[in-house]
Amino acid sequence: MSSDFVEDAKAEITGMAKGGMRHPSTKPVLTGAAVGAVAGLLLPVVSIPAGLAIGAGYAFYKRLRP
Repeated sequence: MSSDFVEDAKAEITGMAKGGMRHPSTKPVLTGAAVGAVAGLLLPVVSIPAGLAIGAGYAFYKRLRP
């Protein structure tokens, strides 16, 4: 991973923390977390917390690198 990605992620997380629900990335990341949690509930090999983290991480990554 390049330092560009790390810097972009840092800026995005800071913006989400300061902007809360008004930040454009917050809702898609929370939606990804919810979808991951449901997948964790339905799939026997993935726990709910793992699904939540994976879903949020994937949505966050797709916001940075579409």
